Amino acid sequence: MGLYVKYVLPRLIDLGMRNKDATRLRSESVPKAQGDVLEIGIGSGLNLPFYSSAVRHVYGVDPSIELQRMAAKRASDAPFEVTFFRQSAEEPLPLLDSSIDTIVMTWSLCSIPNPSAALQQMRRVLKPGGRLIFVEHGRSADTRVTAWQDRLTPFWKRIGGGCHLNRKIDDLIVAAGFQIIEEKNFYLPGPRPMTHTYQGSACIA
Repeated sequence: MGLYVKYVLPRLIDLGMRNKDATRLRSESVPKAQGDVLEIGIGSGLNLPFYSSAVRHVYGVDPSIELQRMAAKRASDAPFEVTFFRQSAEEPLPLLDSSIDTIVMTWSLCSIPNPSAALQQMRRVLKPGGRLIFVEHGRSADTRVTAWQDRLTPFWKRIGGGCHLNRKIDDLIVAAGFQIIEEKNFYLPGPRPMTHTYQGSACIA
């Protein structure tokens, strides 16, 4: 699995996350970011073209060196500074407390080994009045779908870089000390266990 995770999976992620539905959701959510931005799971940098002129600096966190190499190429065209941190998001972030205006998290919380610890790091660095913008897939409210999510997740984690299909994203965010400001839940086209989506924003409670 070593070569698969290091070389094959990053390219599959980059290809898979370029679909039209993911692109539409990026175009709706990412332009809301402003100021100094922390992007959790910057991956191959697919969000970078969607940041507006209100952004000064993007700090991108991702443990994959291959994905960051792809992101660095996209960052070369960005009209703002981009700094990469090659680490998992639950590890202590090299940022000061209350130093970030906006946190952007798209399809990332599913694969972080300790999502609660990662959200605590996000809460630590977010300024009072700052925003956490999220687009994530996770646990459905439909018990027929959740049954399949629970069945499939052990296998899915192995081929999907630790991705969990059954995490309840809004509950995790609230438990970390955030308050949900707005949220939409819906299915994207495709198998429902993989496509139940949370889109919204939160602030420090």
